[in-house]
Amino acid sequence: MISSLHIIGSGGFGGAERFFVRLVHALHEAGQTVAAVSRPGGMVMPELRPEIEHHGVPLRNVLDLPSRWAIRRLVRERRPDIVQTYMGRATRLTRLKGRGPVHIARLGGFYKLDGYRHAEAWVGNTTAICDYLREGGFPAERVFHIHNFVDLAPPLAEAELTAARASFDIPVDARVISGVGRLVEKKGFQDLLDAFARLPAELEGRPLHLLIAGDGPLSEPLRKQTRALGLESRVHWAGWQRDPAPVYQLAEVFVCPSRHEPLGNVILEAWSHGRPVLSTASHGALELISPDESGVLVPCEEPSRMAETLLALLADEPAQQQIAAAGRTVAGGQYGRTAVVESYLSLYDELLRRLR
Repeated sequence: MISSLHIIGSGGFGGAERFFVRLVHALHEAGQTVAAVSRPGGMVMPELRPEIEHHGVPLRNVLDLPSRWAIRRLVRERRPDIVQTYMGRATRLTRLKGRGPVHIARLGGFYKLDGYRHAEAWVGNTTAICDYLREGGFPAERVFHIHNFVDLAPPLAEAELTAARASFDIPVDARVISGVGRLVEKKGFQDLLDAFARLPAELEGRPLHLLIAGDGPLSEPLRKQTRALGLESRVHWAGWQRDPAPVYQLAEVFVCPSRHEPLGNVILEAWSHGRPVLSTASHGALELISPDESGVLVPCEEPSRMAETLLALLADEPAQQQIAAAGRTVAGGQYGRTAVVESYLSLYDELLRRLR
């Protein structure tokens, strides 16, 4: 059995935080000794099950010396084998001394590297991130690629979907396109709105609607864009969703319109819900998707191409079914819980043998 301490410093709850919670729970369920550190009052703590040992540390910013000392004290008291940090703040504040636990920094993006060099090993969740680390001078033999994972989602009951449709004010006969993500420029929802505006208001006698779940600084500008395009009656804003399952499962097609995306957790989640995915050809999507098999790719920042491809996919139900089935198979295989947890445990064992 390997003891691990997992530390994250963000206050919100996006893709990295969802993966943090998933991995901590999965390691616990696999019989490992695991504990978590996050910010008191943040959005990670409520998502952790009561049986998970949790420690609140403020982690206010990268200069928060009391938090750095609190982490050292916690490590000294708990004596874990592995300390795994997520993203920049937690990694910068974790400064371990001596030959204690192995410090692994886990990266889900192309971050500035100076704040990560003091770790002893690094995990990138895409091959492109791992290449970026090696090109940045990190020792290749201590850079590892391990995917994120999702659990295959069960279908929601028809009554649940009907209630969700009503809560989002979507007509009962509407065909739905969905998107999920933080409302920031790099997520590309402005391009999705432009693409949606190019589609007909009805397809085969049924209204076409767009459902977007997420929150962020572009919330009002995107709503303003929606009004300017004359789409307010057919675009629905779900806000941040603790459980976005209905948003995925109401979709006939799920769209990931990102301009920049290191991975694309929403693609994995859409696959887990059995939905066909259309995505822009971001770094992450290019790594995840086999074009025209497990998803459909379009160029980034080209709403006209997105609209054209969306229209073709909406008109081809057999293609939707084939793509959805292929994506779900991929999600349950190499991006499934068992494969990823085994990869982490194997990595922990290897590093403890090599470095300790």
